[in-house]
Amino acid sequence: MSTATGTPATNAAAPVATTGSQRGQGDLLEFVDWQGLECLNQNHSLSIVNAIKQGYREDDGLYLESDADEQLLIYVPFTQVIKLHSVGIKGPTEEGPKTVKLYANKEHMGFSNVNDFPPSDTVVLSPDNLEGKPVVLKYVKFQNVRSVETTNMKELKKINEDQ
Repeated sequence: MSTATGTPATNAAAPVATTGSQRGQGDLLEFVDWQGLECLNQNHSLSIVNAIKQGYREDDGLYLESDADEQLLIYVPFTQVIKLHSVGIKGPTEEGPKTVKLYANKEHMGFSNVNDFPPSDTVVLSPDNLEGKPVVLKYVKFQNVRSVETTNMKELKKINEDQ
């Protein structure tokens, strides 16, 4: 459902699991601090774990969904400092997220104060992106990342292979 590619900032030669990314970069799942992972407005039966965790994100029956409106606020902390190169977000092309704002190293923002901070990057997702093509970020803004927060996600769901 959703992937982040990059490298550990202190050890660029660490083993990586993702194919199709640039040399030396891979899936950052092993660096996610699962205890600190948060998602505001999530439907607790269709939670953030469905979108990120290996084995869950590949299951078409599991996805992330808001329980209130079209906005989710996702906080992903890492166990070490990383360099974030790109993100992958899958969703239905008609109902999936259109714009995603990413904030590097902003901890535990809420809907009441998220607009007080400029995003590190704002990405507009194309239909290709919603089918799994990674979005390359402003790499210079994501060099020493301890956490990433995202907002403005509209009905973030996995694409059903039958559609």
